[in-house]
Amino acid sequence: MKVYGLIGYPLSHSFSKGFFAEKFAREGIQGCVYDSFSLPAITELEPLMAQYGEELQGLNVTIPYKEAVIPYLDELSPAAAKMKAVNCIRFINGRKIGHNTDAIGFRRSLEPLLQPHHNKALVLGTGGAAKAVQFVLEALHIPYQLVSRQAGAGTIPYEAVTAGIIATHTLIINTTPLGMYPNVDAAPALPYEGLNEQHLLYDLIYNPAITAFLQKGADRGATIKNGHEMLILQAEASWEIWNEKI
Repeated sequence: MKVYGLIGYPLSHSFSKGFFAEKFAREGIQGCVYDSFSLPAITELEPLMAQYGEELQGLNVTIPYKEAVIPYLDELSPAAAKMKAVNCIRFINGRKIGHNTDAIGFRRSLEPLLQPHHNKALVLGTGGAAKAVQFVLEALHIPYQLVSRQAGAGTIPYEAVTAGIIATHTLIINTTPLGMYPNVDAAPALPYEGLNEQHLLYDLIYNPAITAFLQKGADRGATIKNGHEMLILQAEASWEIWNEKI
């Protein structure tokens, strides 16, 4: 049996397990199982790997371990090394290789929506998911400003985001969990009145399908997109990596 799975904590609303169960059934993939492994601490990864041994073929990694997992790996793909964030691990010949398919999924989902005027971005949040978003924006030559609860190197706090900044940054990407079920009324603190039909709002959250952040954009004519398609695309990219011939 080939074992795949997702590590993170908590995993009460995991997309991946259902996605892969449906994929295996739909495509007639035999001898494979995908499970959710809720790990209260990243130190529990090593006992998990020991438990499954050579059966363990691949893992996805979600909040809060996309960065914390790196010391447990033997090697990083060039993209994951640049992002310093891993959401996909391949186990092969006794080695643990970290990849980042968030960036692949995000780029494949975002690119069809981009218009020439989407030439400056605000990235809300600075965690592991934000690293993938930054990587893609750099590859697409779209300059961006990071926004977080606290100011830092290259990062401004939410209270510093003015209507003028909103007006000139027509692509706004939420990488934070604000607005995720069950806290569906929460939204990043922005001057939403500055939004218009030129804006594209992208939320990495997929539950609910329309977060308060996206609704505030839709109310002002902005194009909106949630993270569901990105999740599907990054999951498919993970499967490609786990089964890539070497």
